[in-house]
Amino acid sequence: MSQIDSYLQVTLKARQLRLLVALDDFGHLKEVAEITHVTVPAVSKALAELERGLGLELFVRTTQGLRPTPHGECLIRHARQMLVSLHQARAELKALSSPSEDKINVGVFPASVTALLPKALALLKQREPRVNVLVTEGMMATLMPELRQGKLDMIVGRLPARDGQDTIAEQELLEEPVSLLVRPAHPLAGRKKLKWADLKPYPWVLPPVGALLRDPLERILESHDIRPKDYIETSSTTLARAYLHASDGIGAMAGAVARDPAEPLARLPLALPQLIRGSGVFWDKRRALTPAARLMIACLEEAAAGLRPHYA
Repeated sequence: MSQIDSYLQVTLKARQLRLLVALDDFGHLKEVAEITHVTVPAVSKALAELERGLGLELFVRTTQGLRPTPHGECLIRHARQMLVSLHQARAELKALSSPSEDKINVGVFPASVTALLPKALALLKQREPRVNVLVTEGMMATLMPELRQGKLDMIVGRLPARDGQDTIAEQELLEEPVSLLVRPAHPLAGRKKLKWADLKPYPWVLPPVGALLRDPLERILESHDIRPKDYIETSSTTLARAYLHASDGIGAMAGAVARDPAEPLARLPLALPQLIRGSGVFWDKRRALTPAARLMIACLEEAAAGLRPHYA
């Protein structure tokens, strides 16, 4: 038996498969250490043990981070498939053990927490109270790896840019144009006409680097010679809205986040192109959706249909 045969058949563990996938998704030891709640030396040691056990180099270090070798790419591809199979086996075993209950794991972006998902969850519980849902809020960088690893059944929120990956299935649910918002008593509020230059004296609320809206928003601002130097960054829509109400800041928001009747914000009369795609739900089509997950998607569709008239 060769060294590779021996290691794969006897020694390889599921946690090492998850390590490989995480290293491929994040590309940096520090980020993998943070997401797995261990130290950087522990991640480095685990990778070294795996490479030593196989007798293969799986990653090379570059100035941009870790890059998988051909051997690494091969093992990562199979690791993803094995983790999906393990997730499916776990779900089926739990369903057989507790046939009266079912559970789905849903990731959600912060902006979809306020309207779309709560309405869909209420519909789900009306139709099938025995289906339980674990909701994990996060950003694309943290939720997408969990979807690929089979830890999430689906993600609800702003659809990411299409990048040619044919493993992700999606369904658009709401078109939500982006608006520039300020507090009702803001010096610019209520004006019927504005020039982009009128925005220059004011602070901004920006989505964090890596958020779907950040790059397209910065590009449109730069095209109008606006380069914010006085700003805060946050992924929290609650904080962003509160800051706008407490300051002369300007923020860019969409959908239900921009339309809160309890604490309304004023919309500035400046036209924006379509900066990002609409909101929806997406999942890994390599893994079959359970009946509960399909019901969740149907409830999301119904909830979105009820919200569309308010977004027109």
